Amino acid sequence: MSGEIWSIAVDAPLGPLHYLVPDGFDRSVVGPGHSVLVPLGKRKVAGLMLRKEPNAPEGVKLKAALQPIPERPPLSATYLQWLEWVSRYYVYPLGQTADLIFPPLPKGGGRRKSKKGAVVKPSTGQTDHSVNLTETQQAIVETISPVGAQDKPEFQTHLLFGVTGSGKTEVYMELIARVTAAGKQALVLVPEIALTPQLIERFARRFGDDIAVIHSHLTPREKTDNWWAAVNGEKSVLIGARSALFCPLPRLGIIVIDEEHESSFKQDESLRYHARDSAVMLAKLNQIPIVLGSATPSMESWHNATSGRYRLHRLPQRAKATQLPSVEVIDMRATRDRDRQLGSREDGRPFWASQQLLTAISETLERKEQAALFLNRRGIAQSVVCPVCGHSPDCPNCAVALTLHGRSDLICHYCDYHESLREHCSKCHDGEPKPLGLGTELIERDLTRLFPEARLLRMDRDEIQTREDLEHAISAIENREIDILVGTQMIAKGLDFPGLTTVGMVMADVAFNLPDFRASERAFQLLTQVAGRAGRHLHDRAGRVLLQTYNPDHPSIRFTLAHDYEGFAAYELEFRKPLDYPPAGRVAAIKFMGPSHDETEHAAFTVAQMARKMVASLEGKETEVFVLGPAPAPLAKLRNQYRFQILLKSHGPGSPISSLCRTLSESLAHRISPKVKVGFDIDALHLL
Repeated sequence: MSGEIWSIAVDAPLGPLHYLVPDGFDRSVVGPGHSVLVPLGKRKVAGLMLRKEPNAPEGVKLKAALQPIPERPPLSATYLQWLEWVSRYYVYPLGQTADLIFPPLPKGGGRRKSKKGAVVKPSTGQTDHSVNLTETQQAIVETISPVGAQDKPEFQTHLLFGVTGSGKTEVYMELIARVTAAGKQALVLVPEIALTPQLIERFARRFGDDIAVIHSHLTPREKTDNWWAAVNGEKSVLIGARSALFCPLPRLGIIVIDEEHESSFKQDESLRYHARDSAVMLAKLNQIPIVLGSATPSMESWHNATSGRYRLHRLPQRAKATQLPSVEVIDMRATRDRDRQLGSREDGRPFWASQQLLTAISETLERKEQAALFLNRRGIAQSVVCPVCGHSPDCPNCAVALTLHGRSDLICHYCDYHESLREHCSKCHDGEPKPLGLGTELIERDLTRLFPEARLLRMDRDEIQTREDLEHAISAIENREIDILVGTQMIAKGLDFPGLTTVGMVMADVAFNLPDFRASERAFQLLTQVAGRAGRHLHDRAGRVLLQTYNPDHPSIRFTLAHDYEGFAAYELEFRKPLDYPPAGRVAAIKFMGPSHDETEHAAFTVAQMARKMVASLEGKETEVFVLGPAPAPLAKLRNQYRFQILLKSHGPGSPISSLCRTLSESLAHRISPKVKVGFDIDALHLL
């Protein structure tokens, strides 16, 4: 058979392979970026054509590509180059990386009816093109996207550092309006599905039905319809969660990353990419501006901005002359000591609530305003414990305690294992297990008793499971049908409720003591973001935030109290520098999962030995890499899989970590058990 030899990236955990593309193929569908169906063993898989090769590898008998895949449009040279960078940098097979770029279903004929909110509906007569930017906002817009015949926007990463409620979204929309007016498209990424309904509504008021949406709560057909609307150029603005980054917009003119600090921009399985960092590279290859927005930027972005790599823009005040909320720290140690002296609580106050918090809620309800209580834990209690022998029921599939929900349901939040709470301890058969800890479900139950006339809503993953649940909840809060909101981090990020004036952080300590060097950064970000929900529309006074804590001197608390992000950043960066923690250095994790403890541990030790030999061959302080471990992961067993990890830590920006991991990945064949899965997590964010 005659034809051309092509390097093709196949949808399998392999590198690119060589195939023969027969002469009979239509030449219009042959070229870099085109998709073809190819044989792989006994299967047929999708492949992405990369480049024509002069010769086949020696001794290899080539198979022929089967047929083009017409429902996959060809990728531009820029997107192909970007995919190759993502695959190489994050050490993941190119063919499987490329598979993420295409929609889940064939294009099909016509648009099927979508569920409410899936595809943005036309807003004829409601579109509002008025622009009322402050002088500071306008100056930022002009800097990022200047107007004039000679002023062509080019690649630059801009960090928009603005306090909560400072009007970052208005800046985004004005920049996007300029881009779309010039015939280009805009990509807007948000970290949480919970942010999309409000954001889409605001964008729809400005851009009408010129919006497409991609996120995980859409059906496969809805995702496919939105994908094609963007790829065909029918929609100029694409809004979505991190996966929307892979939609190949043909006229991309600007990228916006809202709440850029959020760790949910980092994919934690399979291709462990960071959407923010990958988007910066996509903007660079397209030579367009990218805007990262946050009230609490990541340490990496702040370091890049203050060192001159990114351009820094500040919005130091809330829009519309509203004040930042007042923050009160309630020392729960003093509350506990006082309660101990008084004996039993005659007022019926629950153990988790200070009198100041309950009084603040009561005063808020009297003013016909809304209050929100935040705790990043679901359920009634984190565990149940036998008071006689100390036994606590664990998940049989995961190395975690079961969480109590309702009155008798014990649930694992990782694998969804369920069992009923027994009347007597399953180990000693004597004691009666007692709840230990706190969750949003218990808070809701106690508030119902304390404020029987108040209308309560709980927002967590137990209550909010579908897009419709989320939209109904947000609508109820906006329409003042809810008096008290109780929620997890789902309510902490970016949401804007006009009636919400009082916010309580029930237990600020939850995020402090995790075994992760980023724990303080995440705690400060969470505290600041939660506080930022309060009083965003008050003009006569400030909103009120109450932080309950057993550790009032923690740096995250002190800097939150002063609304001092820059002070916290300086403190945190100084702590990390001598330890070579990012951004001073770089960290990667090699993660091992397997059904056998011994085989998984052996694989981890084998790879660690290989890594140390490779590191020993490196020269120069600027390329120094430390191999730490292996050790069991903090969550040592999940879903019946044993977990080990190795950490690679490097000094300085010239780190060879990615190339070292690529070399390791290519060397693993026949060195470890095929039952053990190995994943490379470059610039790791989650070390649990």
